[in-house]
Amino acid sequence: AYFHRIADDPAFGRSVEVPEGGSRAVAVAAALVEREVDVHRWVANDPFFQPAWILDNMPSFQTGIVYGVSRFAVELTDHLARVRGASQVDPDADAAAGRLKYPGDVWFLEWSRTPVQPSSESQYRRAVEDLRRFNDRLARGQATFERRADNLIATLERIAADTGGSSAASFEQIDSGATVWLDFHADNLFYSNKGRIYAYALLLEALGQDFAAVIAERNVQRNWDELVRTFMAAAVLQPWVVSNGALDSMWRPNHLAAQGFLLLRARFQLYEVINILTK
Repeated sequence: AYFHRIADDPAFGRSVEVPEGGSRAVAVAAALVEREVDVHRWVANDPFFQPAWILDNMPSFQTGIVYGVSRFAVELTDHLARVRGASQVDPDADAAAGRLKYPGDVWFLEWSRTPVQPSSESQYRRAVEDLRRFNDRLARGQATFERRADNLIATLERIAADTGGSSAASFEQIDSGATVWLDFHADNLFYSNKGRIYAYALLLEALGQDFAAVIAERNVQRNWDELVRTFMAAAVLQPWVVSNGALDSMWRPNHLAAQGFLLLRARFQLYEVINILTK
């Protein structure tokens, strides 16, 4: 249990402290990465002599979380942290987005590349510092977080596009692996998707508070709540063994298909919210 932790508590983001005037979504993003790196311990880059080297589900889950947060950080850089009509990029948001793109499997010694290079953990810790520095500046009025409908729409569109990509990858794995009794790649994909979905679920819940005024003004609260509920339902799926059985099998379930159904439902609800916000 010390090395293998798939932490999918849907209430995690609700207890995160947010500086007055700051963004809850940014605070949740920072706390989520910090939890995986420093509280649960980052295992995706463990060398062969570490016990966690044999794990695959937890590394997939962790890298999925960081990927989801990195997509949000890109949106923070491109839209949320920019003033309308200005081209200037916020330095802390930009730094966080760049560091979260760093591969998750880099140990601090990588002889195949260079003898010594920054580890994944070191980059992610700096990204957490960047996000918190941005939020502190935001709370002091020295940074921008534009709570406009068009920015929220752009963020939702990025999440919807990534959700569609995850669903397509699941279909390809179902198509190629359902004919074998044991599909050793299905669990990696399932937990990578699960990490992304979990990150998006927490971020969407937090964005609902950041953009509460916009959501209320456009009368989209009920749709938003349903959207978050679907993401949470997909995020907490955790079968004892991930099975990639035939879609019409009576004996072997297909957990990728179950996850994919909720992904497609979430994607539909994302575009439903987008359409309402656009009007």
